Amino acid sequence: MSNTDGTDHATTLIYVNTLWQDCGMPKTLPMVDISAPVCCAPVAAGPLDDDASLEIALRLKALADPVRVKLVSLLFSSPASEECSRDLANAVGISEPTVSHHLTQLRRAGIVESERRGMSVYHRASRESLVALCAVLDPNCCR
Repeated sequence: MSNTDGTDHATTLIYVNTLWQDCGMPKTLPMVDISAPVCCAPVAAGPLDDDASLEIALRLKALADPVRVKLVSLLFSSPASEECSRDLANAVGISEPTVSHHLTQLRRAGIVESERRGMSVYHRASRESLVALCAVLDPNCCR
């Protein structure tokens, strides 16, 4: 099948796909189990391999949202060291389902741990995961 300019339709699609790839358009990162704390050589120790770079990037991506950073901050500063979803939603001023979405992303990255108790879900920050991430970014930051 030909386009109006006489080129083949399949050739145009390949060209367009190549253009998107060459322009560096964002691509979805692959699914990797990152629930355990990051464990690789520090970034400053030398060039990282692709797997280590991906593990670090996925954790940073989970934190790359102001609401998520605020949620982690609230969890760390909680007198009980944990908070329920409803209280977190009230604290950040967004709906409980939206807070739940953000907490799911943080939980998948191993940054937050959650526990259901009756009708409520309680969340706590994983200090170990954040200390490990800090140590990978800067081996002198958490001493």
